[in-house]
Amino acid sequence: MDESPDSKKAWALSQKIFPILNDFSTCNQEDTFFKSQFEELCNYMQANGLQDFLQQLIINQVEKRFRDEIVPAFWSYFQKSELHNKDLNQFYNAVKSLYDNYKEMDKITSGLELFRQCTHVTKIPYNEKTINNALKLILKATVLAQSPLNYQAVTLSFYETALRIEDVDSYLGFDSGHCAACDQDSCNCLHLLQETNRKLSEMNLLEPLVGQTFTNLSHKYIYTHIQKMCKDNYDSFITRLETWLHTVVIVWLRKMYSFDTSICLNEAMDTFQTKLVNYLYNSYTKIRINQLFNIVIEYPESLPALEDIRLCLPRTDLKPLLMKKLQRAMETRLLHHGVSTADILTAYVATIKSLKVLDPTGVLLESVTDPIHQYLREREDTVRCVMSSLTEEGPNDLAEELHKRGAVDENINVEDGDDDWETWTPDPIEAAVSPNPPKDVGSRRNVDIISMLVDIYGSNELFVNEYRNLLADRLLSQYTSDTEKEIRYLELLKLKFGDSNLHFCEVMLKDVVDSKRINQRIKEDSEYSESIVPLSTLIVSQQFWPPFKEEKLELHSKVAEQIKQFTAGFETLKGSRTLCWKNHLGVVNIEIELNDRTFNLSVSPMQATILMHFQDKDTWQLEELSNVMQCTASLLRRKISFWISHGILSETSIDMFSVQNVENKNLAKVVFCDEDFEAESAMASVQDQKDEEFQNIWTYIVGMLKNLDSLPLDRIHHMLKMFAFQGLTTECSPSELKVFLDRKVRKRLLIFSNNLYTLPK
Repeated sequence: MDESPDSKKAWALSQKIFPILNDFSTCNQEDTFFKSQFEELCNYMQANGLQDFLQQLIINQVEKRFRDEIVPAFWSYFQKSELHNKDLNQFYNAVKSLYDNYKEMDKITSGLELFRQCTHVTKIPYNEKTINNALKLILKATVLAQSPLNYQAVTLSFYETALRIEDVDSYLGFDSGHCAACDQDSCNCLHLLQETNRKLSEMNLLEPLVGQTFTNLSHKYIYTHIQKMCKDNYDSFITRLETWLHTVVIVWLRKMYSFDTSICLNEAMDTFQTKLVNYLYNSYTKIRINQLFNIVIEYPESLPALEDIRLCLPRTDLKPLLMKKLQRAMETRLLHHGVSTADILTAYVATIKSLKVLDPTGVLLESVTDPIHQYLREREDTVRCVMSSLTEEGPNDLAEELHKRGAVDENINVEDGDDDWETWTPDPIEAAVSPNPPKDVGSRRNVDIISMLVDIYGSNELFVNEYRNLLADRLLSQYTSDTEKEIRYLELLKLKFGDSNLHFCEVMLKDVVDSKRINQRIKEDSEYSESIVPLSTLIVSQQFWPPFKEEKLELHSKVAEQIKQFTAGFETLKGSRTLCWKNHLGVVNIEIELNDRTFNLSVSPMQATILMHFQDKDTWQLEELSNVMQCTASLLRRKISFWISHGILSETSIDMFSVQNVENKNLAKVVFCDEDFEAESAMASVQDQKDEEFQNIWTYIVGMLKNLDSLPLDRIHHMLKMFAFQGLTTECSPSELKVFLDRKVRKRLLIFSNNLYTLPK
């Protein structure tokens, strides 16, 4: 403005009508002025074209007042330590202070609106529809521009208390008549909350200032509630959680936004509801995925939780995370040497059943179980544990699978599912990108648990051979037992592995029945007498039984005489056939009578032979007894330790043993780490059997090299596959054959040159 008297008078009127134009820190909008003065100011400004200038000047002062005084005063409340308390008053006072100052500024803008109408000003600051909207925009911009970094911690605490008031049933310790915020019977907490939201809504600050707080708090509250419900509990919760979300969280949000007139409440709630339901499903699925290893182990008790996960996976797209987490959990918690093979197999069966619930297509199962397959293939006792579980008494998962009808099919037809084409569904997209795609769709959808275990090794042969070994051990250790149970298991295994594969086992069981009949026939012969040592023999067909463990043992003369009589009776009965005795195999039931005690024990033939020699002579020197029994001194000492542990023999001096007729109670009970004979397998070890089979094919190799002079490894292996790997001989891999041939090279039985094997000249 110029410095003319009229301009000075107009400026004085402007300061009186709009006190914010003064430089003082406070303004009193209650100062009175006459209507004539207001009209005089309007006429002067309009006549000089200064109405827009005065409007902008007032707006600038409003902005300055917000920026320098009002908003800093508002944020100063957030620096007070009291805000860390669970008290509604502090945030309420901060909002009240801001709201009171806002109302003062609103009075100024109301006067400005009258001025605009009198002077016909059309331009509104910031292109807003009304001057009041411009004031709210200035306030919002200033508040957000000066917001501290940690202000959401304060608003989060305030509205978390408000949410607890809404969800009072979830907080134990608060009765229905008490406030969840202050624990008082009657209070104004709800009023403070409503007033705070009303004032923020009126200033258009509810969504800009605390909208993100609502979202963060809702997410935090939902996640905490899910964790609390799902901890160590595998029931179904997804339906209850959805109901809780709609009746608590959504209702609370509707109340929070009920004062905000700047939004369409129903549309906003629909959007919020959709997002929060998705978040609920994602959070619930992630929490269950973190628990999935325990859920799998607890199957079938955890079946409701698995059903929930199955429902959630299509809505969350978390299947890759599930696969990754479960594989990692399997590798860290299951697939290591601290877990027994039997426990791994139990967990493996539970995994198959659980993942079939989650994904009937089998894609998920195939991806997760692949590391288990690789690890089980590396364990030496996997096949034995599988077959033991299949045929052992008592409830277990594999035995239940065995009783299900159906054979192990190594080549399942791809078209198996075409019979039910009306309900057919394609495989998920993961099947196309799986790192280990299956042979076909049918093998993924229809294969049973035993088939999957067999597929670890690629054929039935190892399992059938292992069953032969287990059956042989049981028949040798339980010769007097009824064979009906073994026949029942054999028939069930034939349904899974086929009749031809288990033909040798049928012969083994037939040998047991025939042996009992032959024993009875020989004992009925008048020329046979068993007054010395009663015998009950098991006569086996050697070519059908697995190889026996070889040990040298010279039986006691009394037993040898009885065996001689039995052999003569067998030769009389069978004509040209005779018996080849395995002296170290079998079970001996003996009764031991000493001066002050009696024992009834079942022991091995070697342990019985030791005691029979001590019956002839009270004291033996280790080397002397070793020569008599034709066994090594180390083995003999280990067997003698069995009788020492029972207090029947004692070591009187180094390598000198004698009978202890009277129990020495002054001596402490000695426990020896001796293998119980019942725990020892009568069959040759896998490595021993392998060495014997390689020795059998050595003659074929020598014959080939004599006729063809020199051959490479692959040609030798190919010819052995055609001529040598037949019957009980297990086919070896080229790498195993190379190890065997290299051993012959080191022994100078072969020459290896230019990748060709030849015989030495």
